[in-house]
Amino acid sequence: MSLRLRTITREEHLKFIESRPSASHMQVPSWGEVKAEWRSESIGWFDPAGELVGAGLVLYRQLPKLKRYLAYLPEGPVIDWYDRDLDQWLQPMLAHLKSQGAFSVKMGPPVVIRRWDAPAIKEAIAGKEAKRLRDVEPSWYEPRAFEVADRLRKSGWLQGEDGGAGFGDVQPRYVFQVPLAGRSLDDVQRGFNQLWRRNIKKAEKSGVEVVQGGYEDLPVFHQLYVVTAQRDQFTPRPLAYFQRMWKALAAEHPDRMRLYLAYHEGEPLAATTMLTVGEHVWYSYGASANHKREVKPSNAIQWRMMRDSYALGAGIYDLRGISDTLDEDDHLFGLIQFKVGTGGQAAEYLGEWDFPLNKLLHKALDLYMSRR
Repeated sequence: MSLRLRTITREEHLKFIESRPSASHMQVPSWGEVKAEWRSESIGWFDPAGELVGAGLVLYRQLPKLKRYLAYLPEGPVIDWYDRDLDQWLQPMLAHLKSQGAFSVKMGPPVVIRRWDAPAIKEAIAGKEAKRLRDVEPSWYEPRAFEVADRLRKSGWLQGEDGGAGFGDVQPRYVFQVPLAGRSLDDVQRGFNQLWRRNIKKAEKSGVEVVQGGYEDLPVFHQLYVVTAQRDQFTPRPLAYFQRMWKALAAEHPDRMRLYLAYHEGEPLAATTMLTVGEHVWYSYGASANHKREVKPSNAIQWRMMRDSYALGAGIYDLRGISDTLDEDDHLFGLIQFKVGTGGQAAEYLGEWDFPLNKLLHKALDLYMSRR
């Protein structure tokens, strides 16, 4: 089979995404509008019969004073990654991106390579011998994913030594997911550890109320988000970013983005954003106050989002990034410790890969990124 690639319309792109069970929320057309500082393009692969068989959202970031671009396909493209002739997909893409002025291409194949169930992770933490997930026997692995990695290396794609284990990539390589497909909500709740179940009950007894908000509630979310940023020492995105995200995603699909707020005695204590594409739901941003943490608004809001995801027919509730560290002294350990209480699974993706189209400019970018 010989594939052709060309720019596709937003409608063609969205129709293809909607024909799939799921795709990353960063591969829908509206995500290009969210990332306003990048130029975006929808590309599509066509088989000899003229049928659209793959699609990708490309974000272009221009180098200062040069008409050369980093081309980035976050958690994409959406193609048949297990095709043994992977080059027939990637070579036309590289040729097209080069013609658009790209000097380097970065992509994140949406391929899960290994999974670890919560009991396996808890046992490893208790044993204190394994320092990283990669030191623990996985509960499941995908042999074809290793073949995909081999094909990429042989074709000249590069991956950093860290491989995103400590958030070295732009998008996290390790995430934590709660499977919903084939389970009842009682099954999901029974999977929580005692602390999670106790905290959910404590929130209910304390009178924490979780409500779904709208665009007009984004400033409330943002005030809590700024408090969270100060507490956890990261730079917060401006309110305008979330307002733009809401407008772009909601225009594409009314349930693409939701906002949840947890109130106690009329006071907002926690807030989250939730994104949905097909059967995959992501908890994308979270925020909470510094006080009244004893009424457990964060557990209450997560349980509400899981129940609403289930009602939407989701197969996966995705709590997004974790580090692969199991070392209790590591500052990133708390992420996996909190999420493993949901009884879900840690999943390792294939990570992000780079293809230098201009080695000199690609090396200069690498040097710049390493010094940031």
